[in-house]
Amino acid sequence: LEPLFKLLTDDGFLALCSEAKGLIDITHGMGTPASIVPFPPGHFEVFDLKPSGKVQSIQMEQFHCCRQQPSHAIYDTVEKLPISLDEELVKSNIRNLFENAVRKRLMAHRRIGCLLSGGLDSSLVAATLVKLAKEEKLPYPIQTFAIGSDDSPDVLAARKVANHIGSEHHEVTFTAEEGIEVVKEVIFHLESYDVTTIRASVGMYLVSKYIRQKTDSVVIFSGEGSDEVTQGYIYFHKAPTPKAAAEDSIRLMEELYMFDVLRADRTTAAHGYLELRVPFLDHRFTAYYLSLPDEMRVPRDGVEKHLLRESFKGLGLIPDEILWRRKEAFSDGMTSLKKSWYTYLQEHLESMVNDEDMEEAYKRFPHNPPRTKEAYYYRQEFEKHYPGRAQWLSHYWMPRWIDAIDPSARTLSIYKAEKDQ
Repeated sequence: LEPLFKLLTDDGFLALCSEAKGLIDITHGMGTPASIVPFPPGHFEVFDLKPSGKVQSIQMEQFHCCRQQPSHAIYDTVEKLPISLDEELVKSNIRNLFENAVRKRLMAHRRIGCLLSGGLDSSLVAATLVKLAKEEKLPYPIQTFAIGSDDSPDVLAARKVANHIGSEHHEVTFTAEEGIEVVKEVIFHLESYDVTTIRASVGMYLVSKYIRQKTDSVVIFSGEGSDEVTQGYIYFHKAPTPKAAAEDSIRLMEELYMFDVLRADRTTAAHGYLELRVPFLDHRFTAYYLSLPDEMRVPRDGVEKHLLRESFKGLGLIPDEILWRRKEAFSDGMTSLKKSWYTYLQEHLESMVNDEDMEEAYKRFPHNPPRTKEAYYYRQEFEKHYPGRAQWLSHYWMPRWIDAIDPSARTLSIYKAEKDQ
């Protein structure tokens, strides 16, 4: 799950760290800062260690991609899956692989908990986790954690799920002012200036702080990865073809280390390590789901993640209203429908950046120039900690196939609030 960064100088000095901030102060006698680059996921690199202690890279190869069945599948507790495109059999395979993904992650010496936003993904994880914890006779109840304002859709939905599955539920409330107060800390820990990543990270940063300070849960399950694997973002409704949607799903998976995986890893580690576990990114689950025909994985009947929802239909694992709850981005759902979290941020940051700064943004920041005052502020804070490192982010996360000026789903014309459905 963790990202990895590499520093390799021309004279053979090598340094690796899961956070780039651990490398930026290394000078090794150089007059200019060394290049620090993200290590590509699913790859390995071979180095030749010289007698002098210097190293030379001699091989870089990809050993795994999200569409490949992992080599360790032969040792898995789920036997070889039946090869059939019969929809009922496919749905059975999805259920079996997902439950297996949760089960294999139960191994822990510390207490297990689960983030619960009340959306489809975290609810499936939490419900399956509680079910298996009872089967395995864990000596404690599973704690679930939700965060948001008092009237946020996520808090209300998570409460329904927790009551349904019988978890020991914790609700962390926060105000817009408390969220704004930690934005600078979040940017430092993230090592990113991506707009939607920062917005979503604030809530996860605060709930992780609560877990670390107020509970004894250390191993934390979460629903990251599902939107990428199962085409959960609502812009997938606008995909021109099933093939285009399938290709974008792969793109999102390959870029997870810059966005959702980065957010999940850094925010949970920021307060003293919490060990995050993400069943939806299980290699067997992702390889199987992404191997299914393109047409089977697209939104259907106006509902994203239709196949995943259908796979758990009629089981009573989670309430039906949650099973069919429309996608709500974490950074949107943790505040009310009346006023979104991104609106609070934009209003606050409007006075922090002047119009003259925006006019010069393309000159000051030629790589990924900020288009809004909010983005400008984030970039400015990023540069204070990591000057000249903007290339760590190749591009901003944005919806596709739709004329979007903001990454929030609530700004899209195809967004429908739960009450409007």
